[in-house]
Amino acid sequence: MVKVLKPGFYSTIQDKGRFGFQDYGVPYTGVMDVYAAAVANMLLGNNENAAVLEMTMTGPTLQFDCETTICLSGADMSPMLNDMPIENNKPIHIAKNDVLSFGKLKSGFRAYLSVAGGFKTEKIMQSRSMFKGITEHHVISKGDELPINEHVEVLLNKNASIKLNNKYLSSNMIEVCKGAEFDELPKEQQDALLSQEFHISKDNNRMAYQLEQSLENDLEPIITSLVLPGTVQLTPSGKLIILMRDCQTTGGYPRILQLKENAMNIMAQKFTGNKICFKLV
Repeated sequence: MVKVLKPGFYSTIQDKGRFGFQDYGVPYTGVMDVYAAAVANMLLGNNENAAVLEMTMTGPTLQFDCETTICLSGADMSPMLNDMPIENNKPIHIAKNDVLSFGKLKSGFRAYLSVAGGFKTEKIMQSRSMFKGITEHHVISKGDELPINEHVEVLLNKNASIKLNNKYLSSNMIEVCKGAEFDELPKEQQDALLSQEFHISKDNNRMAYQLEQSLENDLEPIITSLVLPGTVQLTPSGKLIILMRDCQTTGGYPRILQLKENAMNIMAQKFTGNKICFKLV
């Protein structure tokens, strides 16, 4: 077990997501930064869908009641093991009663903790991803005990290595494809959308990111239609909303852009005030 001494700002158990239930209105959910979560699992030899702990802005304090191996990836939250600094993207041996904690956020916004074998919380609709209304809890809380495998092989001193690219943590270039209603925008608005800089507003979470700047909108609302994580909607007031992993499954605002998968990872590491710009590919 892993005991939660402090939960952090917004920490959740996530895997790759909940697929095949969207016709019932169930969101995909899953890790916000697929790349970082994959790195954390890969370095431990875990299954790619092994559940990880996603930590947002401020990390938790966790105590392990058994021996295991962990790995951290994504945002740099100044991690410490028994008050001694440790590194991201490196397997780390954990002894019984060791305490993992975090300090100042140095880069990025979301970090991922993998444990050997993955977290073993309840699986609902083929996924362990926490989501309000689907799982019993939608975030971890003080006093929670998160199940993990005990007495696992210590995965250290391996010769294999992978090449990491953490430049995306600071990138502001968001690669997009045209959305279903993009071509209905006048040419001037298309150019404005793809040439100006936007700022992340305070309204950002796992469901969606709203941008500060507006775009003139003369489009008619659409009949409620399919939306996906990464869909960029244009509201009647001209606000842009980028849907994220916990987004609804349908929407009635024009869908003017669709983020590529790597752009979703970049967005997951952004927070209030950060700048982005769209690049059509």
